Amino acid sequence: MFADLHRDAIVADTHNDLLMAVSARPPDQWASFFRERWLPQLRDGGVDVQVLPVFIDDQYRPEGALRQTLRMIECAHALAEGNPGEVSLCLDGQQIDEALALGKIALVLALESMPGLDASVELLPTLFRLGVRVASIAHWGRTPLADGSGEDATGSRLTENGVAALLEMERLGMIFDISHLGASGVAHVLEIATRPVIATHSSARALRDHHRNLTDGQLRAVSAGGGVVCVNFLAAFLSEKPEGYTVERLADHILHIADIAGVDHVGLGPDFIKEVMTDVTPPCCEDVNTRGLDARASVPGLDGPRGMPLVTEQLLKRGLDEGDIRKILGGNVTRLFRDELGRPGPVPAEPPAFAWEAPGRVSPEHAG
Repeated sequence: MFADLHRDAIVADTHNDLLMAVSARPPDQWASFFRERWLPQLRDGGVDVQVLPVFIDDQYRPEGALRQTLRMIECAHALAEGNPGEVSLCLDGQQIDEALALGKIALVLALESMPGLDASVELLPTLFRLGVRVASIAHWGRTPLADGSGEDATGSRLTENGVAALLEMERLGMIFDISHLGASGVAHVLEIATRPVIATHSSARALRDHHRNLTDGQLRAVSAGGGVVCVNFLAAFLSEKPEGYTVERLADHILHIADIAGVDHVGLGPDFIKEVMTDVTPPCCEDVNTRGLDARASVPGLDGPRGMPLVTEQLLKRGLDEGDIRKILGGNVTRLFRDELGRPGPVPAEPPAFAWEAPGRVSPEHAG
């Protein structure tokens, strides 16, 4: 029964770093590598909508960040153009619906933090023209726009440029992603945002007290603004102890967020990093440890897209009705994308203010 439901439902995954793995290959292999390595997994897992984050690894920062950002965006276009019968890179809700009607996987481009932009908010329209439709402004640490959740002790809000980035994203129709943003930054965003936001891969802090997860208050605030919180499958964000690395514990997080935010405001953001690390990490460096977290630790059966039907099976076991399960699997995310993706907001009376320095000029604080 669960297999039929999963196959019939729209399944949306709002965070899979597969672009890191694909773009690590020579450009003439991008389309074929995706087709051979990742497409079968997405099909087996029933994934219908796949958000593709552009994450810039440390080796490219800061000097090569923009170049690698553009390279990964080009990779997304190339793999879509090289597999036109299977996937479609979508710019708005209508294009997503058209792709789904044709049996294609709808791909949506996202930025995970913006190291390629640094403080240059004026480049957001450029990236929008290239197809980016979802973006966050920080990762673990500090950026010119905001502090990531690893810097929560600073208690900092968005910078002037961070506020400008949020306003510009709202104007363009680019959905703001609060995953990885520090707690004070999340509060600031939810205070000033006029459009719904998304958390592409964040779990419940009430069940696992980690700064990468969202508190009940944050969950309620995202819901109140019409946004969606997509649960991260990464084992270390579900439980502090390995015995909690189970699909049952994942379901606990999904149900908790549904209880607090409402079943219309929860989705899935698996973050299948183990598979990506397998593709990009040399054998010499197999132990991947990120600030005390084992990035390779995964829920059994859920180390890649093929395991997605296990979520449907578990939610049925928990007694959820089929309508609510369909919402969680992808209905809520698809609704948000239909309403917000690529839809321009009102043009402000004045352009957003941000700190800008003309190339070649010396700012007053640097003078002398």
